[in-house]
Amino acid sequence: MQKIQVEKETVRIGFNPLSDCASVVMAAVLGFDRKYGIRIVPRKESSWSAVRDKLLGGELDAAHALYGMVYGTQLGIGSPRKDMAVLMNLNRNGQAITLSSALARQGAVDGATLAQLMRSSARRFSFAQTFPTGTHAMWLYYWLAAHGIHPQRDARTITIPPAQMVANLAGGHIDGFCAGEPWNQRAVMDGVGITIATSQQIWPNHPEKVLAASADFVQANPNTCRAMVAAILEASRWIDASAANRMAMAEIIAAPHYVNTGKEAICERILGHYDNGMGQRWEDRDCLHFHQEGAANLPYLSDGMWFMTQFRRWGLLKTEPDYLAVAQSVQRLALYREAAEMAEVAAPMAMLRCSTLMDGTVWDGSDPARYAASFPLSAA
Repeated sequence: MQKIQVEKETVRIGFNPLSDCASVVMAAVLGFDRKYGIRIVPRKESSWSAVRDKLLGGELDAAHALYGMVYGTQLGIGSPRKDMAVLMNLNRNGQAITLSSALARQGAVDGATLAQLMRSSARRFSFAQTFPTGTHAMWLYYWLAAHGIHPQRDARTITIPPAQMVANLAGGHIDGFCAGEPWNQRAVMDGVGITIATSQQIWPNHPEKVLAASADFVQANPNTCRAMVAAILEASRWIDASAANRMAMAEIIAAPHYVNTGKEAICERILGHYDNGMGQRWEDRDCLHFHQEGAANLPYLSDGMWFMTQFRRWGLLKTEPDYLAVAQSVQRLALYREAAEMAEVAAPMAMLRCSTLMDGTVWDGSDPARYAASFPLSAA
């Protein structure tokens, strides 16, 4: 292991209470941070807007963050513009769209039947996501549009912190939501919701949360950032190493000062055991992954660029950005590769990757402007 002199020994990393905060938490709990000369202090936050604001204000040094939130801040969408940095991808997959059990009883059990019910209803349906430029908003919009439902014209979408989704669904305040686990599983367990789609069905092995910081923090503390990434890479590798490790992790993060729910709500889906609440059970090999031999952690330029294409699609960006230049500024690939070498994690030299999404569209980052303009449903 390479020894480096860090600029800041104690780092405050914000997180929201979700299963995919686990690598940040476990890096601290298992002592991987001390191995690299730092002390990670996980800080539980109440919402993604709180994470953003504390990153911008300096109360947090880094954060378990929504990919799209970082790019929204970089581009000044919904907040003052601030140069940001994605240090690594924390995980892939593991989010879902949940509908209320009341809608299921009315026959909405998939995208087609939901669209049919919405067309026949006089009222406007409400769906919640966790942040306007976040991953969950983009998964929800993409899935609705793929079924012919315009997310801005045919429905009302609102923002609710992830831990409050189930209560709002149970109270009848929303018809459905898109959020991370364990809140979709919690809705199924409580009998108030059904899983109508997983995010990995929308985009297999999609990017999800990232380790984010302001560009100013990275510039002032590059070695500290390398140490953070190396420590979290080791924790990610540990989590993915065995089912036993995942179960041990679930027990730890279920605690009140982390996710604050029963460990049974976390365990099932992190092991790939899915139950949609309507009697269908399956084993999902594309469940939440933290490492995948490093494949889940590389901050590909194309991953960041995809969120900008969706901002453009839905009118959050009024003009075409320089997709590649923005991604090259935000994604700290060189720093990541240096940290990966410290942790002895493979880091492919590729900067773009190719994926096929649920509607058959192929995303490879080669022509983002054309891709953004190619969808039949958009804000235009």
